[in-house]
Amino acid sequence: MRLRLRRREVLLQLGEKLKSPMVHALKGKEHVEWDNPYDVGMTGLIGFASGYYAMNDCDVLLMLGTDFPYRQFYPHGGARIAQIDLRPEQLGKRAHISLGLVGDIAATLEALLPMLQEKTDRSHLDRALAHYRKSRAGLDELARGTPGKKLIHPQQVAKALSDFAAEDAVFTCDVGLPTVWGARYLAMNGKRRLIGSFWHGSMANAMAQAMGAQCAFPQRQVISMSGDGGFSMLMGDFLSLAQLGLPVKVVVFNNSALGFIELEQKSTGFVDFGTGFSNPNFAAMAEACGIKGIRLEDAADVEPGIQAALAHPGPVLVDAVVNRQELAMPPKLTAEMATGFSLYMVKAVMDGRGAEVLDLARSNLWR
Repeated sequence: MRLRLRRREVLLQLGEKLKSPMVHALKGKEHVEWDNPYDVGMTGLIGFASGYYAMNDCDVLLMLGTDFPYRQFYPHGGARIAQIDLRPEQLGKRAHISLGLVGDIAATLEALLPMLQEKTDRSHLDRALAHYRKSRAGLDELARGTPGKKLIHPQQVAKALSDFAAEDAVFTCDVGLPTVWGARYLAMNGKRRLIGSFWHGSMANAMAQAMGAQCAFPQRQVISMSGDGGFSMLMGDFLSLAQLGLPVKVVVFNNSALGFIELEQKSTGFVDFGTGFSNPNFAAMAEACGIKGIRLEDAADVEPGIQAALAHPGPVLVDAVVNRQELAMPPKLTAEMATGFSLYMVKAVMDGRGAEVLDLARSNLWR
């Protein structure tokens, strides 16, 4: 913890000297995002617009300990890149760099800071911060539910978890859409943790990781943000929560689909295939296992349902029936993606699935 705080302190000192916006990747969220006057959001495939444009508009990019894999998200137009990493093989791995340094981030920045002349021009930083506030407001607007409306926005569930979870809660998230919602809506504060399969993208990781975290930290609140596909793969292990007396809160984002795979298929022009589920009532199943079950089917029930789950002393399963057609769009839409969605819509209509195209439009354009 002390080392993490030292790195963070040095990073903020660097931001003050350079008057530079900071963009974080997913793995940097819990360390960089919170209480940071220079943070302008996340970039990458599941990031949002402010992070992408702040990085794209820079003339110099300083990469600190990140193996950022998305080449299409690096700045265009000849920006110079400097990279610092403990692992020499990572330098210049993804993009051409003008300077590469091997070393510990905090130690290297501490040596660098005295050599820097403090900037006074905040124009790039202020533009990026304004864009971040606008992007953040747009994301928060998507998390607003309409009482009486069926098919809950998954964003509303993720934001409610963030709003009502303990100050030192441990969150785990399945790969795919639960990771998207966790990345965009969970507020970090230096005490909370966010755990996932961010390196390998292994399916059905969240509940297993939550069980391990709860065993390691029995006094902390542990919340698993599970996809219905990931949860279904480990339903047998769910019994262990009752058997071992682990008070893990499992929140299932029940959209009856492998949602991220379905989105990838649509964005490349395919009519989705092999992604749908016929799910049971997971909350009723939990009750049959001796675990408290809460089913959410109306936006009005989300906040009180999440609060009740988090207040319960034992394990809980929250079965949140969320909108299958909710799009998790990347911060940069390419021509290929636009063409892919157009092809998908034409093929879906020709295949007799025009109602799905209308549902997609209602969910994402006509809120």
